[in-house]
Amino acid sequence: MNQVDVFHGEVRVRTPVRRSAKPQQPLSPRLAGIAECSPDEALQRLDSNRQGLTEEQVEARQDEFGPNEVTHERSPAWYSQLAHAFVTPFNGVLFAVSIVSLFTDVIFAAPGDRSFRTIIVLMTMVLLSTLLRFWQEFRSNLAAEELRAMVRSTTAVLRAGSERIQEIPISELVPGDIVQLAAGDMIPADVRILAAKDLFVSQAMLTGESLPVEKYPAPAPGKTADASRGPLELETLCFMGSNVVSGTAAAVVAVTGDATYFGAIAREIAGARPLTSFDLGISRVSWLLIRFISAMTPVVFLINGFTKHNWLEALLFAVSVAVGLTPEMLPMIVTANLAKGAVAMARRTTIVKRLNAIQNFGAMDILCTDKTGTLTQNRVILEKHLDLAGNENGQVLAYAWLNSFHQTGLKNLMDVAVLDYANLNGVTEDVKHFRKIDEIPFDFMRRRMSVVVRNGDNRNLLICKGAIEELMPLCAYADKDCGEADDIIPFTDEARKDAREFTRDLNEDGLRALAVAYKWLPAEDRTYTVADEEDLILAGYVAFLDPPKESAHQAISALAQHGVAVKVITGDNDVVTRKICREVGLTVESILLGRQVEALSDAELAQTAEHTTIFAKMSPLQKSRVIRALKSRGHTVGYLGDGINDAAALKDADVGISVDTAVDVAKESADIILLERSLRVLEEAVVEGRKTFANINKYIKMTASSNFGNVFSVLIASIFLPFLPMLPIQLLTQNLLYDISQVSIPWDDVDRDYLTAPRKWDAGGLARFMVFIGPISSIFDVVTFAVMWFVFGANTVAQQSLFQTGWFVVGLLTQTLIVHMIRTQNIPFIQSRAAMPVIALTASIMAIGIILPFSPIGAQLGMVPLPLPYFAWLAGILLSYCTLTQIVKRFYIHRFHQWL
Repeated sequence: MNQVDVFHGEVRVRTPVRRSAKPQQPLSPRLAGIAECSPDEALQRLDSNRQGLTEEQVEARQDEFGPNEVTHERSPAWYSQLAHAFVTPFNGVLFAVSIVSLFTDVIFAAPGDRSFRTIIVLMTMVLLSTLLRFWQEFRSNLAAEELRAMVRSTTAVLRAGSERIQEIPISELVPGDIVQLAAGDMIPADVRILAAKDLFVSQAMLTGESLPVEKYPAPAPGKTADASRGPLELETLCFMGSNVVSGTAAAVVAVTGDATYFGAIAREIAGARPLTSFDLGISRVSWLLIRFISAMTPVVFLINGFTKHNWLEALLFAVSVAVGLTPEMLPMIVTANLAKGAVAMARRTTIVKRLNAIQNFGAMDILCTDKTGTLTQNRVILEKHLDLAGNENGQVLAYAWLNSFHQTGLKNLMDVAVLDYANLNGVTEDVKHFRKIDEIPFDFMRRRMSVVVRNGDNRNLLICKGAIEELMPLCAYADKDCGEADDIIPFTDEARKDAREFTRDLNEDGLRALAVAYKWLPAEDRTYTVADEEDLILAGYVAFLDPPKESAHQAISALAQHGVAVKVITGDNDVVTRKICREVGLTVESILLGRQVEALSDAELAQTAEHTTIFAKMSPLQKSRVIRALKSRGHTVGYLGDGINDAAALKDADVGISVDTAVDVAKESADIILLERSLRVLEEAVVEGRKTFANINKYIKMTASSNFGNVFSVLIASIFLPFLPMLPIQLLTQNLLYDISQVSIPWDDVDRDYLTAPRKWDAGGLARFMVFIGPISSIFDVVTFAVMWFVFGANTVAQQSLFQTGWFVVGLLTQTLIVHMIRTQNIPFIQSRAAMPVIALTASIMAIGIILPFSPIGAQLGMVPLPLPYFAWLAGILLSYCTLTQIVKRFYIHRFHQWL
């Protein structure tokens, strides 16, 4: 077909590099048989018919086949999540220590010395860490499921006994259902095409192939579904996970859920999105600490073994040090932060589909958006219907109504505006007797669509409506007054110039104009193609107004204050877009048109895009290219779109944002769904994303710096002390209490000055932070060693319990205080106060640390009561620690201009 050649030709020009195809899964014999037979035989094999299934058949098949869902998309059962939370390296280390303790403290110990206290503490730690992680992950998954349920994709289905096509959730489809497909629809299951009109489908999600393919009701002659052809090459089948680019079709559902081709490769598809910079950063930090632990644990073991000559005790101590250095709470802290952020954003009518996207919200410094519905009210009104002389003309309106009414593909807001205006003004009575013969569907390359109708006078009328630039070159004639045959004149170059100037005037008034053209054809019942859209007669224009949003000006200003630049990427022309931008207070630095984008190399586009505010007359692939160009310059880019032409850009953006009224493929491609299309909502979401980022970053920097300092303290103590600086059970207990003190971090407040700029992960900054802050705790650990050794005489093996108890309390309190010192760049408790949950929990842990040596539990842990003068020294050490940390903090901020 000519349309195939033209359509593919344009795509190939704009996509010089094709993605490599993914290996294809084998097709089931049942589906292969359905693909080869005729549509009627396919219906017979599926025990269905063109009128659709009855309610009884639907209920029976729902019981037999279950919901149309792929297993990997559902959250695991609670017991699976509990098992996942239980099986961790942290718990593995605790179990290993428990087994060693079982042999040393119970099995091989003398009857009077047998003790289960170490095992009890270790098992308590296992239970607490498992339940904390399980509860947070369970709540996170539950919140994510509830949020996703608020945004449901639907499909148009025909069922017996219903007078009209129904929109039902995709999950309710069953084999044998008859579905209607149009541009922008996701393919809801594996389906067999029954009838199609210029149906082009993108299978990029399944194959990686960027070019859409055409699908037909009947297999191509001489081709069968044999082993030499991949399933996705079959012209009669469409697969779940693909989407309609253009055209329309009716299809019967063949298989659903896990039985689909998508279900067979779900594990390959899952996780296909690249890791964010924050994901990679956390991974690097984790492996850095693991390598650190792996290197230091043997050193601690050897030093204590050679100096204390008790290798078993040295092993237990070294393993306990390894446990203390492990950031075991990191998964729980990250999950809790993301879940809390998602729930908070949901309260602001923002649904988070992928929790990790919240992190990128905090880092976003460029937001690209279409103007319709974002800068404007998304309330398109037909303002004018004009002939070529600029007069209101009813015949132009009648042509526009016929085009909008009879199309079955992608009806946009302008089509709806034409229909509403015509109905209110009684135009439909004059033209409703026209009968539809065929249509040439809209696509984003042609940017126009045509219908062919017949009036009963033995002639067909082709009516084409579309973008001025695309339609005008197809016109050979002009209908001067649109209504009188004698007024049809050649469309000369001078007339074209006048037409362009006239439509530009409309654009400068803020009106978007579409051209309306027609031509008469013989009364033939045939398939019409793009080749028929030539030698048209230009009838006139329909002009639309979409008023700017009153809230847009304030929202753009708020985003700018938070370091987010707004850029407009639209298929509309630059004149209308510039006027709208001016009205909402968006300063236009530069404008780039689609044809100019085509002429630029990737490097040139990346450099130009940074200084461009408006990208106009853009095709879908050009939108995506602009997003990638901005990302290549180090920007974190968000993209807001709701149409099929936005799907590629949504996937390429760091944060894909859509709305709940968007087409299915746009919602599927997005990370975030807005229930209210507003830049103001996005500004609030950006702030929430930065809060989430900040609280995750707090834990990472607290853990990294604290662990870095603890290693030095342990090494110094191990070299110079004749006994262990702390018993393994005490070290594990201290680590448990410190971890509990950090559980409330996700609920902490964030300083306002931190929220004013985009925040990106900085691995180099973390290493620098560890080196500056970590050794501070080691300084005061050494001071504590000296106080216990020289002041309180804890300098013999007989007095080791006093030494160990003294360091336990100082170590726990300084580690807990670091939560308050690091959480803000200001003076803690004075200029910036933590949230009440953080204050309450850290205060409780510090109180427990002070009381523990005086309790029976402390005695079981090998602790002794501390003398009263010790607490005067404790207060001095803690005050000095906070003072020095604040001094170093101020120097660090002055030197490197950052903190968290």
